[in-house]
Amino acid sequence: MTDESERDKSEQAAARAVAAGSTATTALAVAAPRSGGKPPRRSRVSKRTKLIVLNCISVVAGIAIWWILALNGFQFPTPPEVVEKAIQLWNAGILQQDILASLGRVLTGFLLGSAAAVPVGFLMGWYTVGRGLFEPWIQFFRTIPPLALLPLVLVLLGIGEVPKVFVIFLAAFLACVISTYQGVVNVDRTLINAARVLGAKDGAIFVRVVVPASTPFILVGMRVGLGSAWATLVAAELLAAPAGLGYRMQQAQLYYDLATIFVSIVVIGILGLVMDRLLLLAETKLTGWQERR
Repeated sequence: MTDESERDKSEQAAARAVAAGSTATTALAVAAPRSGGKPPRRSRVSKRTKLIVLNCISVVAGIAIWWILALNGFQFPTPPEVVEKAIQLWNAGILQQDILASLGRVLTGFLLGSAAAVPVGFLMGWYTVGRGLFEPWIQFFRTIPPLALLPLVLVLLGIGEVPKVFVIFLAAFLACVISTYQGVVNVDRTLINAARVLGAKDGAIFVRVVVPASTPFILVGMRVGLGSAWATLVAAELLAAPAGLGYRMQQAQLYYDLATIFVSIVVIGILGLVMDRLLLLAETKLTGWQERR
């Protein structure tokens, strides 16, 4: 009788241990996605708020340094003088005209360059024939700054809008095509092989595996190409442009009008920053599946 009661107690203890172990395993399974997945919403909001505060501090500090330098011997206009000049140019309709002219050239060249770069980059990365045909020319023109081709382009295409848009197109294209190509060749081969084992054809693999995996690289290339487009635009407008922010800077240089030069610089920086933030927002939306730190 005693042996049976002891046996019952042992069985009950073992059952409790198994139940406790099962409960612990379930708790770990539930807790694991929380630790390995996205951070809590409060943590994300706190991080975003911290970044915004740091950005504001950085902007205020930069303006303060600029103001101090302007008041201590550097030939800079003060921030209020730049704001006053911007208001004058705006009231005269000059600033709007320059912004629209420059923004139109940048958007046209950048969008055309990015649209051409993506399929060429995919062809280079996915097909050996495409890589063999395009890569020598891509690498050749990458070593030549687009601005170095501007005199030749002006001779061949004239002094209208086409040569300016073309050099912007070239700058955006070269930046984006290399990034797209790297995105394709860096796709994890395990994913491609797994898709093949499951019976997927090349077309399905390209659309369902390669394109999503390459999207972050494409968007990074577009952001780099956007910066190159703005840099090329300013230099292109220094030659034979009837209007634009670069043209206005050149005209201000002739009369030593530093305030107007600073207005153009600030406007270009703001427009470039806004466009870059829009691309970053698109990257966040399109690559939400990607693990982030």
